[in-house]
Amino acid sequence: MAAEAYDDRDGFIWLDGKLVPWREAKVHVLTHALHYASSVFEGERAYDGVIFKSREHSARLIASAEALDIPMRWSVEDIEAAKKAAMEANGLKDAYVRAFVWRGSGPDMGVASARNPVHMAVATWEWGAYYGDAKTRGARLDISKWRRPSPETIPSHAKAAGLYMICTMSKHAAEAKGCSDALMMDYRGFVAEATGANIFFVKDGKVHTPTPDCFLNGITRQTVIELLGRRGVEVVERHIRPEELDDFEQCWLTGTAAEVTPVGQIGEHRFEVGDLALTVASDYEKLVRGRL
Repeated sequence: MAAEAYDDRDGFIWLDGKLVPWREAKVHVLTHALHYASSVFEGERAYDGVIFKSREHSARLIASAEALDIPMRWSVEDIEAAKKAAMEANGLKDAYVRAFVWRGSGPDMGVASARNPVHMAVATWEWGAYYGDAKTRGARLDISKWRRPSPETIPSHAKAAGLYMICTMSKHAAEAKGCSDALMMDYRGFVAEATGANIFFVKDGKVHTPTPDCFLNGITRQTVIELLGRRGVEVVERHIRPEELDDFEQCWLTGTAAEVTPVGQIGEHRFEVGDLALTVASDYEKLVRGRL
């Protein structure tokens, strides 16, 4: 059965303070964000009616907008109310939540857009496992030719739409090879992250994860580090060279969409879907549902 198009669904989207029928939530073709990527967003998940770390996501949305010089007229409380309204309007308990902010159409249609209005919307929908059955058998990753850029080229700590174009190209290339995703290096050649998820490795009982100095320090990433700390597992944040991949025993990805997903293969490098990866995935599942 063909997938349901995202612009042709029942339900409501919160748009600039109003709940709008899903199919009517539209923008003009000369919207600045469409041409110049002047947009930031958050991806969140609700479990049993509660959005996990919702306020942290709302605060990061504001911080991302400020980093891209997009003036925000909504507070954390405003964003929280908008997300609640969208969830209730669509009758959802377990859902993906997408809050996003962008510069719209106005008197400016060049690179500069200071005079154009800023908009915000919140959409919610049901979304299952991001990598399908990879959560049990382990995801297979390609290695991307594209690298995460230097923080001197763009605010890499922002969750900005423009930062994801090379991720889209990387994931398309990976899917064409039958992979779930792609591992990206950073501008120096160190291991960075997957296209929309942070990455962890296990070696000799310790967990190693790249230092997030040029890519997003994910909220799920931070949560998993806390969970490992509760279990007394040492986490080493450092620069990881690609030639080290053969030395690691286990690997997993973390992200709001990905949750905790074990990795079975990256390029020619293979990993065990081991006990620690599965334990972390279980702990995270319990935590987001208030059972830990």
